[in-house]
Amino acid sequence: MNYLSRKTVFFVVVLLLSYGVRSQELSERDNPEVQRIVPFQVFDNLYYVGARWVSAWLLVSDQGLILFDSLYGDLTDIAIDGIRELGFDPDDIRYVIVSHAHYDHIGGARRFQEEFGSVVMMTEADWNMTTEPAEYQEYPIPIRHLSVSDGSTLNLGRTRLRFMQTPGHTPGVLSTRFTVYDNGYPHDAVLFGGAGLNFSGVERTEMYINSIERLMQLENIEVNIPNHPDSGEIFERYEILQEREDGDLHPFVDPESWDAWLDILMRNALGKLEREREAAN
Repeated sequence: MNYLSRKTVFFVVVLLLSYGVRSQELSERDNPEVQRIVPFQVFDNLYYVGARWVSAWLLVSDQGLILFDSLYGDLTDIAIDGIRELGFDPDDIRYVIVSHAHYDHIGGARRFQEEFGSVVMMTEADWNMTTEPAEYQEYPIPIRHLSVSDGSTLNLGRTRLRFMQTPGHTPGVLSTRFTVYDNGYPHDAVLFGGAGLNFSGVERTEMYINSIERLMQLENIEVNIPNHPDSGEIFERYEILQEREDGDLHPFVDPESWDAWLDILMRNALGKLEREREAAN
């Protein structure tokens, strides 16, 4: 079943065209009381520990924990508290994988380094962003740990992550492919590290389009793990998951929606590129 609803299409368009514009609604994004939700399990080895508007994901291996993105500011407590509520110890977070160097994804990374000894991983291009003035909002700059190159892998016990550099949203967006399990049955998942079109310039837009094309060429992707919940209808799917009965399909296993989402991203990027080229002439 394809769960890519009109709401999701609308959100993607808004995300692509107006992400980063401040408003009263956006200021509420920084409020932990507004943003706090109860953490929840999605797959045998994957949990949501993020906020209402921006994601953080906990991947559990037999040799420790991996956190995708760190939230920021007071919202970082949401991730830390959520990990504990789920029965895990933040001291067991071996790696923090940062999808890109915007404050909402990297802002809490320094805290995980200092309090829990986690190793932060990011692409070299986005590590370099941390030496430049921050876009949108300042954040504590993490200590430079590991740089991830395109095509590299990370093995933690029996868990394997495969990395792609998918630039556009930032110069070094990091996307990750890994396996999730539903009652022991494996599914291929991808976390695309940067879907927004809140950047300018023909060259960057061309990079973004090339990145979408690479993602489209991946085979057997069944699960979209978005770093902003609404772009993958995380909370709506979780409601369905809670009502799931024996024999029902897992609502997050939805390869048709993955393909449809990439099509939407591509159409919007091509439209942006056309407008930028016209403006340059």
